Amino acid sequence: MEEGILSAIGNTPLIRLTKVVKDRPKRVYAKLESLNPGGSMKDRPAFHIIRQGVESGLIPPGTVVVESSSGNMGVGLAQVCSYYGLRFICVVDPKTTTQNILLLRAYGAEVDMVTEPDPQSREYLQARINRVRQLCAEIKNSYWPNQYANRCNAEAHRRTVREIIASLGGRLDYLFCATSTCGTLRGCAEYLREQKMATRIYAVDAVGSVIFGGQKAKRLIPGHGAAIRPDLYHPDLADECIQVTDLDCVVGCRRLARFEAVLAGGSSGGVLTAFDRVRDDLDPEGTCVLILPDRGERYLDTIYSDTWVQEHYGDVSHRWELAAEEQACVTVTS
Repeated sequence: MEEGILSAIGNTPLIRLTKVVKDRPKRVYAKLESLNPGGSMKDRPAFHIIRQGVESGLIPPGTVVVESSSGNMGVGLAQVCSYYGLRFICVVDPKTTTQNILLLRAYGAEVDMVTEPDPQSREYLQARINRVRQLCAEIKNSYWPNQYANRCNAEAHRRTVREIIASLGGRLDYLFCATSTCGTLRGCAEYLREQKMATRIYAVDAVGSVIFGGQKAKRLIPGHGAAIRPDLYHPDLADECIQVTDLDCVVGCRRLARFEAVLAGGSSGGVLTAFDRVRDDLDPEGTCVLILPDRGERYLDTIYSDTWVQEHYGDVSHRWELAAEEQACVTVTS
């Protein structure tokens, strides 16, 4: 058994949502990936990639790990590299939150900030990847995990869905999964299909993301969607893709906090909104799981800040306040 903090990665709780989903379907659960020690589901691939590299000899002592990240994968790698005693350089961009930069540094990571988007694509993601390649060319004994293409990213999430199935006694009718690198989606989808399970998989992507063929547009919520289609993507991974806006993510997060006392990150709110859109089409006797990728404390100055929300969207508090009134009525009459 792995010792130390890394042994706490995985086996996150699966809780039943009893308030925010009303009564259809009857069994709706949330997989709380925020309770991984680094705060997100990215702990799983960060650990799996580095452990496999160390055990195979691909990452010998003295290796410098270099990766691009908008937040959670960087924090996960910073945690794992700290434990293994590896130097880690995380390439970020100006949209990375101050809190995530502080978390990276707290684990001992070096932060390398690109200040301008890639001149051709006009995207920060491509600029970060360009910088990673440059650093790897300059630094002897460097290693790029490349979370966007590394099969270990997807393999790590086979365990995620195995945990879900074991907790539910073998039944899983619907799975809702946010997309970015497509690691979680691919790992879950491949395992479910190998097991010949009839689970319907919903990919939750961001409006402005190109992963599932959408038009590129500005997005404010980091870590959800992508401006470049990742190599881990495959067109058959999901049965259906549901695109949600940044505002949908905000409203979903506020509803989770108000009704379920679950303080979740941005893409989690998008997953809840996606579920809301199709829940009337789901079998009322079915079993449904929403994977909630990370914790909300990293979004206190954005999603959970009334000032930030007002600045970007105007007064939209009625979106969750009305939902609260409706929920109160349901509670009284049920």
